[in-house]
Amino acid sequence: MSDMREVEQAKHAALNELLSSWHSWQAPYSQGRGYPGTAAGMEQYRASRQYDDENGALDAQLHSQTMRTVGFEVWQMVSPWRDAILINARNLALGMTVFRSPRLPDCDMRRAEILVEARDKLALRLEKAGLL
Repeated sequence: MSDMREVEQAKHAALNELLSSWHSWQAPYSQGRGYPGTAAGMEQYRASRQYDDENGALDAQLHSQTMRTVGFEVWQMVSPWRDAILINARNLALGMTVFRSPRLPDCDMRRAEILVEARDKLALRLEKAGLL
């Protein structure tokens, strides 16, 4: 029994990490320098990554692909479960529960039930995708 509980806790923590990372990754804004990183004429140019693995390019590509998969699985869900996941991801990225959705019930218990169902559904989808 203890091993099963530990597995569930690890899965719960991994799902929290994926959702938090995904929300931060897909946000339309990002912290950056005061000047663009590339010249306007070179936006479409992609340098060879042949020797760039030491610089983190391959890790960044893997992270980006993982986040795209998480996003795909979240957006394949239907309301109200998708809405619960979106709010949960935002709260996890912030580190506190401050956001709510008018699309979810006002009753705290019913909203919590929907969130548990949504997380279970998403965990199953992510397991099938090979991310959990």
